[in-house]
Amino acid sequence: MMRRTLKACAALAASFFAASIFTVSAMAGPAPATMAGTAVLDCPLRDAPFSADSPLIDLLLSPEAKAIVSRDMGAALDRAPPRFMGTQTPSFAAILTLRKAAGFFGMPADAVDRADGELRKLAVTDADRKARCARYDDDRLEIPAARKSAEGKSAARAPRLLIFEKINGFKDTPGVEAAHALFVDLARENGWSVTSTEKGGAIRAETLRNFDAVIWNNVSGDVLTLTQRKALQAYLENGGGFLAVHGSAGDPAYFWDWYADTLIGARFAGHPMSPQFQDAKVRLETPSSPLAKGLPAEWTMNDEWYSFTTNPRKAGATVLATLDENTYAPKGVGGQDLRMGDHPIAWSKCLGKGRMFYSAIGHRPETYSTAEYRTMVKNALAWVSQRKACVAGE
Repeated sequence: MMRRTLKACAALAASFFAASIFTVSAMAGPAPATMAGTAVLDCPLRDAPFSADSPLIDLLLSPEAKAIVSRDMGAALDRAPPRFMGTQTPSFAAILTLRKAAGFFGMPADAVDRADGELRKLAVTDADRKARCARYDDDRLEIPAARKSAEGKSAARAPRLLIFEKINGFKDTPGVEAAHALFVDLARENGWSVTSTEKGGAIRAETLRNFDAVIWNNVSGDVLTLTQRKALQAYLENGGGFLAVHGSAGDPAYFWDWYADTLIGARFAGHPMSPQFQDAKVRLETPSSPLAKGLPAEWTMNDEWYSFTTNPRKAGATVLATLDENTYAPKGVGGQDLRMGDHPIAWSKCLGKGRMFYSAIGHRPETYSTAEYRTMVKNALAWVSQRKACVAGE
């Protein structure tokens, strides 16, 4: 599978936009408040040398680094759309590197290499560290005592879900809100407890122990500190559940390899642009799985169809559904070939004792109201929130 071209990456980004998002908690009144922000001491890449592979936002935040890029790139940088150059998150600059952006900005390879060499000579100052860490937080999620879990886990207790919505990269507000509404509706219909947050500080052991599963709602951009990353990984490996949809695996650049390669198990290659949204046939691959309960053998949907550079099967995933590439045009900008052949679109896997489910479906808000997708997500939430060790292939 070919890697996504830089030009295609940039063209896809041209259709993106950022906006604010709300936070709610179902079945328990308003969402819990968070504590005042505290200093973040261990954000990823805090001390990393500047380079052409740094998050573009970090180069733009440093006057010295930005001056090098501006000098070596010349007018090419001026041609970048404003959405590429934002230094306040959410920003596409948080999920892009200078090297990946080179094709779109019209930067010759030698200019990028020259800038890379100069950037690596820059000293990383305390001001740089502060700027890099500003988009992370360590704000605790306060949970009322009445809602905290008991030490013993009762099999009869309703699942407790945490919707996580901190987004530093691309925020597609309509899709995020539609997904959020679906999660809340399903919780109400099934008697599940659900809480939501936009704070990375919620991803800590003492908070996660109060939830059976975490939902990554179209989370784009690097959002967790090193400590929070370890907490999420430990939570999943010890039996926690994880469900992610669409944009949670749609970034051009990732700065946490475990998330992309192990947790999700695939990296984004691109999606069609002409047209961006197309009808395609989804085929159920594992009809005997509890994840398939109530789903037809195949159905047609209209959505934005992701392709990936690697197949999640290679990372140990059990594929629930695939795309029939003969039913839509898997071509990106400039005719980019997005065919995968075997094209998983929703899959699950075990991570230690924990359960993970990802669906690449879900850009269009309308998608979240279709009967098939509601059923798929309901099944997935019930599956990931089970309080028993995951068994591969189940």
